[in-house]
Amino acid sequence: MAKRRKRNTVILMIALTIVSLVFIYPVFLMFLNSFKPFGEVVSDPIALPKAPTMENYTYVIKKIKYFNLFINNVMITVIGILGIVVFSSLAAYILDRRRNTYTKIVHTLLITPMLIPFQTIMITLLKAMNVIHLDQSRVGLGIQYWGFGIPMATFIFFNFMKTIPKELDESAMIDGASTFRGFISVIFPLLKPVTFTVIVIDVMWIWNDFLLPLLMVNSSNKTKTLVLASYTFVGQMNTKWQYAMTAMVLTVLPSIIVFIFLQKYIVEGVVAGAVKG
Repeated sequence: MAKRRKRNTVILMIALTIVSLVFIYPVFLMFLNSFKPFGEVVSDPIALPKAPTMENYTYVIKKIKYFNLFINNVMITVIGILGIVVFSSLAAYILDRRRNTYTKIVHTLLITPMLIPFQTIMITLLKAMNVIHLDQSRVGLGIQYWGFGIPMATFIFFNFMKTIPKELDESAMIDGASTFRGFISVIFPLLKPVTFTVIVIDVMWIWNDFLLPLLMVNSSNKTKTLVLASYTFVGQMNTKWQYAMTAMVLTVLPSIIVFIFLQKYIVEGVVAGAVKG
């Protein structure tokens, strides 16, 4: 039995390694080609650079005004994450602690948008944002991510909230705390693992999103995101591959760093939910 379990573990590890390499290889090629001139990228994209150069990076940073766009991405992402975490955690708390027919209906309505493809509502959304003047705005774009991120985040928070004993709420009320105060002081600190899980997932999504920023903030260089700026090096007749690769490395690198530093909290959240559940 032990040998069989060990064999299955080895097979699983080999399979996971192969899958990981399939996903990592394109990213590795992107990073590799960001140090090559155009001729090397076109002639042999999988070869190592003959003479690695940082010229692509200096050109791209200056051309797209990288640090200005980086601030745009940070602002949009922070606004989006704050709204998603605050509103979804509060919603999940009330839905779990006030269970009745009405909250079940509200819960269903809250998570149903996860099933609706963005493409089916994007034109309507664009028209609506234009009417209320939230288009062509970094703050407006961050707020729009609330609507798309809250359903999934509420679903995640709600399932984790079931593992937290209701006796903690009762103890807080006995000590004179209001419902909101009890949530902030007692319940929310216990949501740390799942909160970081939601943050990592949504940072990766918002930071690297393309379609919604393309619709909402693409008309002005002051409001563009890094992903949109990277796309400017891709043309219908001519693509500057060395600059496009470099721009994408500069774009995805911050989100990868966030994931590396916070990935342990995702594991903690999954393990905590599994043990307590």
